[in-house]
Amino acid sequence: MLKSIKNAFQIKELRKKLLFTLAMIVIVRIGSQIPVPGIDTTYFKQWFAQNADSAFNIFSAFSGGSFESFSLFALGITPYITASIVIQLLTVVIPALEQFQKKLEWINRWTAVGLSFAESIAMAYGFGKSGLLPNMNIVRGIVIVVCLTGGSGILIFIGELIKKKGIGNGISVILAV
Repeated sequence: MLKSIKNAFQIKELRKKLLFTLAMIVIVRIGSQIPVPGIDTTYFKQWFAQNADSAFNIFSAFSGGSFESFSLFALGITPYITASIVIQLLTVVIPALEQFQKKLEWINRWTAVGLSFAESIAMAYGFGKSGLLPNMNIVRGIVIVVCLTGGSGILIFIGELIKKKGIGNGISVILAV
């Protein structure tokens, strides 16, 4: 196995793709550790410790643990996956959408951004009402929504970059991370 890895790094194009993919993985892991500005992450850590067997732990696993620390990438790549499923189902229901096969990726990306915007609003409102986000106000809510939506958009962008310049399906690589 080590010989295969060594051989892979001897091929310039493959080495470039591997290093690019590794760099993007590092960026994703760093972004998963940066909390949304103005958020006290100790509230979330205590809440997760109290609700150890809740469905939020599954969501946290999908986001690589970023949900627990309410990081920039707390939404993870799930809005993109949901958007992809919705668009695929719509092509079955509305056959005319299949004509736009080249535009479906673009539609999928923007649907994902819309879904992440809606999820960000729901999280800011829900966590604000439940007391997990103390001193919640409209400005703090806007910051949370912008950061979470932007973080999801960045993950989608990184996934597309990995697909174009790296190795493998970028969204799958991000999910694995």
